Amino acid sequence: MSVLVSLVTHNDGTYIERCLEAVLAQSVSVRVKLIDSGSRDDTVARAKRFGIEVNEAGTNIGYCRGHNWNIQEGRELEWVLCLNADVVPAPEFLGSLLKAAESHPEAGLLGGKLWRGDSAGDRKCDSAGRPLLDSTGMYFTPSLRHFDRGSNEPDVGLYERLEYVFGITGAALLARRRCLEDIRCFGEYFDEDFFAYREDADLAWRARLMGWESLYVPEARGTHVRKVLPRGRRHVSALANYHSVKNRFLLRMKNVDWAVRLRCFPFYWGRDLIVVAGVILWERSSSPALAEAWRLRQRMRIKRDWIQCRRKADSFELARWFSFRPVSRPAGNLPRPGSDPEPGPTRPAGRD
Repeated sequence: MSVLVSLVTHNDGTYIERCLEAVLAQSVSVRVKLIDSGSRDDTVARAKRFGIEVNEAGTNIGYCRGHNWNIQEGRELEWVLCLNADVVPAPEFLGSLLKAAESHPEAGLLGGKLWRGDSAGDRKCDSAGRPLLDSTGMYFTPSLRHFDRGSNEPDVGLYERLEYVFGITGAALLARRRCLEDIRCFGEYFDEDFFAYREDADLAWRARLMGWESLYVPEARGTHVRKVLPRGRRHVSALANYHSVKNRFLLRMKNVDWAVRLRCFPFYWGRDLIVVAGVILWERSSSPALAEAWRLRQRMRIKRDWIQCRRKADSFELARWFSFRPVSRPAGNLPRPGSDPEPGPTRPAGRD
């Protein structure tokens, strides 16, 4: 079994060699396709030393379009790993994911345990020497914010079981080809109107609407140098903040149905007001994002209609994934038709 590894780079010369060394050391066969999105550093030169397929876009085409191009070009392969250049997967990363996928055909998206990495590629640790987590899957809150489970928590063994989660971070996302083709909307796997940021949340939401599960596999491990954090807006580029604001509203326009709206009201409206007020009062460089989201509203409505006409997920079951605490479901414990069980909390009750 061969896996298509899709990389979209943009000024990633610091990380690309460590990433490619780890990818080529996987225990399964891989075919690497890298598209460079207008890097001004030596990313391309470093990548070409590994003898992989490298294409240069010449300009910043965005995360979504880059991965779409790679995925389309490798359609004969059953599995696709969308990987950030700042991720270093362990040698058994892909092997562990594929092994779990064999017994879980309902899993369209799979991911593993990522630890937080520093600029040198080493794991970050707390004062007690315990590695800090980066992601163990994705969850959504009723304010329609999505977070990585366990982010910046010490790894003390709370995320050691095979589980269904809402979605998988786009930093290291293994996707089943049948799932990708099933959720492909107007020729796009990742929505290119998003450009970058929140596109993994949109993909996960669409996959869940179409009846696919996202599977967290703790044996699949790696490190990730996280550059963008929810509370670090002042330390990221204006372009990243622009797309983050725009995509919050695109994500909602495309995917929210009546059950999610009912469960999440009034929290997501309150968050919307905070975002708009923040843009007007403090982050005026992102004000064009609001206008762009408004301009795209009709296109999002068309995409929403396409998705809703094809959805398979029950509205109540989907809405119950939205919680202010991370939720998950033991793998294999799929709901029976009409049973619609509540996803359970990931962490022990009472833990903040």
